[in-house]
Amino acid sequence: MKQSTENLVEVSDLHFAYGKRQVLKGINLTIPRGKVVAILGVSGCGKSTLLHHFGGQLKPSSGSVKVLGKVIHELNNDELYAMRREMGMMFQVSGLFSDLTVYDNLAFPMREHTDLSEEMIRDLVLMKLQAVGLRNAHGLMPKDLSGGMERRVALARAIAIDPTLIIYDEPFAGLDPISLNIIANLIRKLNDALGVTSVVVTYDMSESLKIADYVYFIHDGVVVAEGGAAEMLESKDPFVHQFIHAEPDGPVAFQYPSRPYAEDL
Repeated sequence: MKQSTENLVEVSDLHFAYGKRQVLKGINLTIPRGKVVAILGVSGCGKSTLLHHFGGQLKPSSGSVKVLGKVIHELNNDELYAMRREMGMMFQVSGLFSDLTVYDNLAFPMREHTDLSEEMIRDLVLMKLQAVGLRNAHGLMPKDLSGGMERRVALARAIAIDPTLIIYDEPFAGLDPISLNIIANLIRKLNDALGVTSVVVTYDMSESLKIADYVYFIHDGVVVAEGGAAEMLESKDPFVHQFIHAEPDGPVAFQYPSRPYAEDL
């Protein structure tokens, strides 16, 4: 990627293993300020593991993740928590507190991390809900929300304290086509309106290519292709072609690696 803008995130030769199972095998990527960057790959390719390094939940076997110029795994606890306050996270399953109203779900990070008055918090909560079209849903409980509404509340909470970096972990999973399109458009619009940087980690090809400025494809623990959305649509790379067109035959095998089936009979 061209270095025309300052990079908010830099991942350098990142390796990580769960026990003997090597998951990340030398990831290199950069995420410039103000952009929407999609990280694509099949389930189990290491996308979520990569995200856990962004927030310091995991430490690399080697290599590094640098955010805002600081190497994450070198930060002490106070520095790490301060860094996490610069990040908003939309979790794969929304992650709303089930016993709190929509209002209190959004107010929670404001109460925890700021000294704002309740009056100011109220104004900010309603502003964030207005941004995702749910201002009048502030009194509902999470169980009363549809899947699409729940994702929108999770998105509003991710931007609650105006982070520098917003991370979306499979934001489109399980959504109907209308809700999916709404969430995708919100990610793009909020990124541009707030001047933040967004990382969208997903296996949803069509929506991510509509909103992303740049795309990385991860397979077998490494980046196998990268480029702009239009460039990826025209790519002749076997992995990218198979992924985009959802073809059964190609570099991505359906069967988990194993010895020949006949030997197990």
